[in-house]
Amino acid sequence: MPARPIRKMPVRAKHETLQPASWPAPKGYANGIKARGEFIFVGGMVGWDENEKFPHGFVPQARQALANIVAVLAEGGARPEHVVRLTWYVLDMDEYLAARRELGAVYRAVMGDSFPAMALVQVGRLFEPQARLEIEATAVLP
Repeated sequence: MPARPIRKMPVRAKHETLQPASWPAPKGYANGIKARGEFIFVGGMVGWDENEKFPHGFVPQARQALANIVAVLAEGGARPEHVVRLTWYVLDMDEYLAARRELGAVYRAVMGDSFPAMALVQVGRLFEPQARLEIEATAVLP
């Protein structure tokens, strides 16, 4: 059987969102993403700046952690719309839940309107004592 030709996708193309038809639409994330291309794995980013200083509060740290992810992506030629998965590790699930509306605005300001597959996990401790959260990202450049 001859190999199928590889379809070249434009750089700005979004990945395909996978959503079973009978399931309710998720809010702020995707149940699955189908992607093809070059992978970029971003290690856990905490909410400190380039001087390792943390802003006060959960939402400001989330904004900075997302900005840190975007900075690492840029080093690999990727942008937020190339992210296919985020894993959030938080110290306090109630703190996250109480900040959802504000987090949504921060997320859209930093990451745009791309909503990858996501997981949210409460943990007992993070490596950096001042960190309220840590976020890992996986991106795929088409």
